[in-house]
Amino acid sequence: MTVSVAHPIDVLAHRFALSLLVVSIPVIFGWIKIKLTLRDLWRIIPLGLLSPVLFFAFQAFGLVSSNSSEAGIIQAMAPVFTLVLASIFLKERTTIMQKLFLLLSVAGVVFIFLMKGSGMSAGNFKGIALLLLSTVCFAGYGVLARPLAQKYKPMELTWVTLMVGFVVFNAASLIRHASGGTMMDYVKPLGDASYLGALAYLAILSTMFSTLLASYALTHLEASKMSVFSNLSTLISIAGGAWILHEPVHGYHFIGALLIIAGVLGTNMSGRKRGLVIPDQA
Repeated sequence: MTVSVAHPIDVLAHRFALSLLVVSIPVIFGWIKIKLTLRDLWRIIPLGLLSPVLFFAFQAFGLVSSNSSEAGIIQAMAPVFTLVLASIFLKERTTIMQKLFLLLSVAGVVFIFLMKGSGMSAGNFKGIALLLLSTVCFAGYGVLARPLAQKYKPMELTWVTLMVGFVVFNAASLIRHASGGTMMDYVKPLGDASYLGALAYLAILSTMFSTLLASYALTHLEASKMSVFSNLSTLISIAGGAWILHEPVHGYHFIGALLIIAGVLGTNMSGRKRGLVIPDQA
């Protein structure tokens, strides 16, 4: 809905401007204290560069030469990439059962897209490669955020990563408009009520709250366990499409949903109960 009104870069610029504004309200009024040194910022900024910056950038350019169905299938692989990266860099260990349940959740997402008649086309190699890079960045975000979540508060991580997204995407948007002499087009979409409604959903719920919840979850869950929850976004999209857009729901949606939910629950309830303990480093 938003990209039909504004350029994708403008949407990202507005999205992160609003999300940063909302998350800064309790900070401005002193309800929440954020105490970060310059050294702390340099530690957290790479997290924001992985996601949202590189994650959304690769995704946006990847969708130019591919389609949303291919993106959905590829991004369902994020838990697999996270498991591999977490085992290498964080030394997280998972049991065979956890790996199988994780693959079950991935299979649920892929099943839904394939039953919809969506597939992967070798002709979209460039788009698929960019979407794979986007998914790897998302996995890298979870792995890098895990040790940072042991040291910093979820609100601190959220505020800095949203700030990084705000600066990068607004700079890109303003440079694009300045070079083309279209500065008024930056603010023009903000006069559209439907655009503002969709933007509020993207900025507050899809961006701010999801980042905050992910940061909080990573203080308690291993990266490989937390990442499998990302596949629940497919179920949320199906539910939202049925409720808001009145899109039909078929039997294969329920089968895929059961596979996803079983995979998420199985990954987090089976195997070791003891999580990774990361020492607090100054």
